[in-house]
Amino acid sequence: MDAIKTIKLSKFYGRARGIVELDLTVEQGDFFGFIGPNGSGKSTTIRTLLGLIRPTSGNATIFGKDIIRDNTAILADVGYLPSETVFYSGMSVRDVLKFSAKLRNLDCSKEAALLCQRLQLDPSAKVEQLSFGNRKKVGIVCALQHLPKILILDEPTSGLDPLMQREFFSILHERNQDGATVFLSSHVLSEIQRNCRTAAIIREGSIIACDRVERLADAGAKRVTIHGEFSPDSLNGIRDIQISPNAVSFLYSGNINELIAKLAGANLLDLSIGEPDLEEIFMHYYADGGDK
Repeated sequence: MDAIKTIKLSKFYGRARGIVELDLTVEQGDFFGFIGPNGSGKSTTIRTLLGLIRPTSGNATIFGKDIIRDNTAILADVGYLPSETVFYSGMSVRDVLKFSAKLRNLDCSKEAALLCQRLQLDPSAKVEQLSFGNRKKVGIVCALQHLPKILILDEPTSGLDPLMQREFFSILHERNQDGATVFLSSHVLSEIQRNCRTAAIIREGSIIACDRVERLADAGAKRVTIHGEFSPDSLNGIRDIQISPNAVSFLYSGNINELIAKLAGANLLDLSIGEPDLEEIFMHYYADGGDK
């Protein structure tokens, strides 16, 4: 069974575009990345899936349940972290966590205590006195404490320091290994590349690519960096040229023998040829509209 399935799902705010005929499939048990800059439609997709806003057209299911007709049943299986977390003032962290659990008629105190310990979150602190990063931790615990079947996380690491980000992803991988599906929305491409198995790239409200992360990063190009006297102008298959006083770097998708022949006649001090990272591939998709 698919964890998430959308068919031509669209949302418009009057004439303004939210998402347009979104076709997306997330397999149960996947660790899925949803990539796009601010305004691309990531949050609109998530809020539509959760029933926070109604779609303009199309349909979608979570674990086979319709997002409109079966919304209450869906939410029982979901752990949701919004991009911004807001809580009632005057409450302690412990109060917020108990309140969140009580909404589900659950006692999550044991799991909440473990998560607070791992995230170095003081349960006695007042929420209005917390930093942005600590408020994000409260949201994480609220989303995870009831051991949901699917985690839908919208920009979850903003505000977390690097050590807490590492611990957070350790927790997510543990949950994923226990069978939970993780749907992670982010514009931080490095965390998608390090943690997700599958990813989709959204551009102006539409999916322009969806595949295994390693396949998305395979654009048939190499990142070539050369120190010394070299001009790449006569080579075909070059893009994204970056020139500095001591080096030239470019993505190369042409004939490798032509590159080697060209390099053999140059005065080189150093050379490196490697795989481009996901950020470079992402920019390639955005610059070219998704066509390789």
